[in-house]
Amino acid sequence: MHKDLDKGLDVRELATSIKAWGEALGFARVAITGTDLSHAEAGLAAWLEAGFHGEMDYMARHGMKRARPVELVPGTKTVISVFLPYRPPGVSSSEAVLADGTKAHISRYALGRDYHKVLRNKLQKLADRIGAEIGPFGHRVFVDSAPVLEVELATQAGLGWRGKHTLLINRDYGSYFFLGELFTDLELPLDPPEEKEHCGRCTKCLVACPTQAIVAPYTVDARRCISYLTIELHGAIPEEFRSMIGNRVYGCDDCQLCCPWNRFAVDTSEADFHVRHGLDDVTLVELFAWSEDDFKEKLAGSPIYRIGYARWLRNLAVGLGNAPSTPAVLAALVARANDDDDVVREHVAWALARHAALQNKP
Repeated sequence: MHKDLDKGLDVRELATSIKAWGEALGFARVAITGTDLSHAEAGLAAWLEAGFHGEMDYMARHGMKRARPVELVPGTKTVISVFLPYRPPGVSSSEAVLADGTKAHISRYALGRDYHKVLRNKLQKLADRIGAEIGPFGHRVFVDSAPVLEVELATQAGLGWRGKHTLLINRDYGSYFFLGELFTDLELPLDPPEEKEHCGRCTKCLVACPTQAIVAPYTVDARRCISYLTIELHGAIPEEFRSMIGNRVYGCDDCQLCCPWNRFAVDTSEADFHVRHGLDDVTLVELFAWSEDDFKEKLAGSPIYRIGYARWLRNLAVGLGNAPSTPAVLAALVARANDDDDVVREHVAWALARHAALQNKP
């Protein structure tokens, strides 16, 4: 049936059905947009030229393909853009955890199962449902896994606007959600874009960023961002940022925690995003005591798993260096002072030196 679709009632009905099928799969919003992102190319080029992507070489390697969906998937005519809330119900207060230097704060999107797999499976089910209705069609699923300007596509599809922290904000859901895309070769009617941004004169996210990584409204220098430093960066975390990181051991939510629009955020209905292993309220000492087998067992299927055990310990060592100088904290650091990994040893040495300096202060 696909090749016989016309631009009349059939495609309008199909678009309506696609949105209903997507929402039945758990997506909070489903919208359709085109492939022209030429308006975003200059900004992308300037961001890359400034080196704001840091060690994320793939950003530069893909170049403008990120803003050209048809180059990424030839034959693409429309993109189905979706989002799915991730905040777990009953999650411990981030503010309370951040205020307790003995605790480990993990970005709330990473407390459950890996979102890549969850959204990818749902989008593939949506594609299968479309195929069952119209027959085979060209498509490809993306969930933060390829050179795709997902926020730009979602904005163009009318799912929200880009906040000054660069994340998508929706009036009814705030920003605690994951984005995903289904590239298709279908000529579907397009949804209107968000007419304007609704951040106004607010600069709360710029002020709240612990490392001042939001160097200007709508511009993040990843090299300063705690999410980049604790997740994407290999090797040592620059010393200038270690004290600023505090107890944030995987990602950072500060720019969202302060956002007024997140008073409208909702808890997720997706069971896979519920908290696992009490990671929303756990001490740095407890996590630092995990063996590599513990790490692999407890974090299997988690987005945290991909950073590996050594980077996990590196991040925790920084958190312990910023923690109160309790006997338990010091003992945990001393126990790993001779760790097999060079980077872990370096960060443990920094943490112990920091505690020694604080104890020697008059």
